[in-house]
Amino acid sequence: MAKGLFPVKKCLRDFALEARELYLSEEVPYLEQPPSPLEFYREWIGPNKPCVIRNAISHWPALHKWTFSYLRDIVGSKVISVAVTPNGYADAAHGGRFVMPEEREMTFSALLDVVERKVEASGIFYVQKQCSNLTEELPELTADLETHIPWMSEALGRKPDAVNFWLGEAKAVTSMHKDHYENLYCVISGEKQFILIPPSDRPFIPYELYQPAKYHQTKDGSFEVVDEAGANKVPWIPLDPLSPDLERFPDYRHARPLLCTVRAGEMLYLPSLWFHHVRQSHGCIAGNALWNSTHEAAFLLYWISYLVLPVSKRCRS
Repeated sequence: MAKGLFPVKKCLRDFALEARELYLSEEVPYLEQPPSPLEFYREWIGPNKPCVIRNAISHWPALHKWTFSYLRDIVGSKVISVAVTPNGYADAAHGGRFVMPEEREMTFSALLDVVERKVEASGIFYVQKQCSNLTEELPELTADLETHIPWMSEALGRKPDAVNFWLGEAKAVTSMHKDHYENLYCVISGEKQFILIPPSDRPFIPYELYQPAKYHQTKDGSFEVVDEAGANKVPWIPLDPLSPDLERFPDYRHARPLLCTVRAGEMLYLPSLWFHHVRQSHGCIAGNALWNSTHEAAFLLYWISYLVLPVSKRCRS
C-alpha cells in the first residue's frame, strides 16, 4: 500500500491540473445577462462551472425596497430563527469540536436592533437557517422577488427545493464546506466575498472527525460549548482558507481557490459539490435558491470525491 501512495497522489494532482486546463477559468466569469435555460445547462450546469450573473434580478422590487426601515414595517413583529455564536463561526470546527450555533427565536425588529447597533449584545447574530426560511418564516417578503429563477427552474425541470433569506453582521463567516445542491445566490444589498474551490481539488482539502456540539450563552453573557450526547462524529474541514496552516495541511498548497465578490443586484451560480467559504459586509441582505442536484456531471464528481476520501472520514452529502 505504501509503495502505491506516491503514484496515487501524483495521479490526483495531475487530475486536478488537467481539470483546470480542460474547463476551469482562473477567475469566476461574469455574464452581463441571464442566459437561456438550454444555454445555462450546457455551458454552466453540465460542466459544473460557477459564474456571476448581472442584470438577472434587476426587476426585483426588493433591490430598492428592502431597507431596514421597510423590513421593520413589514416583518418587524415576526419571530424568526437566528444563529448566535461568540466568534461569528457557525457550523465550524473549533476547539476539537464541530460546533453549531445557538438557535435563538427573536423578533425581526430585535435582530435589526443588534445589526444597527441600537442595543449592545454579546455574540454575533446571523439569519442563516436553510430550510426555506424565506417562504416559511417571512412569506410577507416574497411579493418583492421571485421565489424561483424561471430560467434555472426550466433548465433543471423543477422549482427549487428551498428558498432562503440571509442577514447578519460582518463578523458572521461561513466556514469552508460543500453542498450537493445547485445554488443561485442573490445579493440584495451589500456584498458577499466567496472563496471557491472545485471538486477536482478534493484531494487537497483536509477533513477530520469531530464531536458535535452547540454553543450556549449563559446568563452572564459568556458562551459555553455543550456536546451533543450520543451523536456520531462529524467529518468537517479544519482548514481556514483565509490563513491556511500549510505545515499541518501541506497538500492544500496544490489547491487553486477562486475569489469573487458578489455585489447588490448580482447573482452567483454555485455548482453542486464546490467547496466555498463566505464572508459579507455588515448588514448584507441576500437570498439563495437550492435545487437538489441530479445531473450526470454532479454524480460523477460526487463519486470521485467519495472514492478519494478514506472510508473513516467520508463527508456528509
